[in-house]
Amino acid sequence: MTEEVKTTGWDAIEKSLTKLYGEQEPKHFGTIISYMLGGQDPLDGLSAYKAETPSPHWHIVTFGFSELYEKEMKDPEYSGYGFELSFRVSRSQDEEEPPAWALNLLQNMGRYVFGSNNIFASGDYLDANGPICLGADTQLTALAFIPDPELDTLHTPNGRVEFLQMVGITEDELEAMKIWNTRGLLEAGKAEVPGYITDLSRNCMLQVPAIQESVQNGIDRDGSNTGYLFVDQLAWEPGKNGLFKKKPSVLTLGAKQASTVGNLLRGRLLKGKDLRLVSKDINVTLEHDLTTEIEINEGTVHLKLDEAVINELMHKLLPKEGEIRLCSSKDFIVQVVKTYIKDQDGNVTSIIG
Repeated sequence: MTEEVKTTGWDAIEKSLTKLYGEQEPKHFGTIISYMLGGQDPLDGLSAYKAETPSPHWHIVTFGFSELYEKEMKDPEYSGYGFELSFRVSRSQDEEEPPAWALNLLQNMGRYVFGSNNIFASGDYLDANGPICLGADTQLTALAFIPDPELDTLHTPNGRVEFLQMVGITEDELEAMKIWNTRGLLEAGKAEVPGYITDLSRNCMLQVPAIQESVQNGIDRDGSNTGYLFVDQLAWEPGKNGLFKKKPSVLTLGAKQASTVGNLLRGRLLKGKDLRLVSKDINVTLEHDLTTEIEINEGTVHLKLDEAVINELMHKLLPKEGEIRLCSSKDFIVQVVKTYIKDQDGNVTSIIG
């Protein structure tokens, strides 16, 4: 006798979608071989619905980031990772199948989360380091995450599940989110991206002068919500006391992150907030103080920077390879190194710096 499989989590998601779309039969894409058994797709399924408002689009929802069957994870508050993703992608009137690239992108999000255990939350962003649709001529090279406006948080027997909508964004929009905040930018540009539907053909919303002005005002007013930045290319070499002169410490940054860090100094340190730069090997915390001091503990560097150092770094940190020596401090220098952008296969697609 076969034991009946409980589909408590799955049923809760379907019930939520039926409440929104009634009897519409979705295009459903299931996984034939489970990821646990060596299959290629980590998510158990994807359902795509035709939506018409505010413009025709596919509303694609994942099944698999939360616990769809039995409760397995220990945390009783959250079901699985505590969320499912949704993705709204523009649709032509005669289109009968959701685009394969969007389905593949959602499965790639599953691979990322399952492989790293890094979870997404509202306000997060992710740099794709290239077009979100591989090979497409599009300016959308990153993703932002916000609550899906039409799918309420579920409270299932397996725990809480929030629906996070993924939004395709440009490189400039990503940079603005880093130095301000995700929701602020998207709110400023909502007329340009109605419903936050991802359209591969759209231009950067910051090209609209009114949006650019609104974003700049927000940055000046609020500073940045980005208190933590993961930096692949990050290193610290302590200074040394020589016979005749002291050798300064060296902070190494990749060119791709250099200008971002420079911008964040304005939005964080000059607003009285610190900034943490994190790599696999080291943590560097930057903080505004009356005098510049360097404190080093195990695997952690604490840079207390005075206003003159902050202002000089803001102007000198550019995406360009080279050594930055500061007039305002002789204690450390910044070494900016080239950043090599690679595709999924590890091939270098571009070089910054």
